[in-house]
Amino acid sequence: MSDLDVQIPTAFDPFADANADDSGAGAKEYVHIRIQQRNGRKSLTTVQGLKKEFSYNKILKDLKKEFCCNGTVVQDPELGQVIQLQGDQRKNVSTFLVQAGIVKKDNIKIHGF
Repeated sequence: MSDLDVQIPTAFDPFADANADDSGAGAKEYVHIRIQQRNGRKSLTTVQGLKKEFSYNKILKDLKKEFCCNGTVVQDPELGQVIQLQGDQRKNVSTFLVQAGIVKKDNIKIHGF
């Protein structure tokens, strides 16, 4: 009976090497820009996924000044620090981040409607 156990091939996963390579440091880090509906026509834009070495308060200050809106930095237990801005600022924030050289255009994901 032990001869049968040796002859039975084990399960082969052809994607095992590919999955191991993708989970390393080569994985892309995306910046997610989302819109959340508040009440009525009011909305909120959130920016998450910026690198931790950036000063979120300085970025927020420039965004508020550029787009004439209010905002805050919120500490989330799962997502880390998240920038919140009043209104629908998705396109404005994405162009600002690219022009300032903070994020490449390929690493930005815009969510909503």
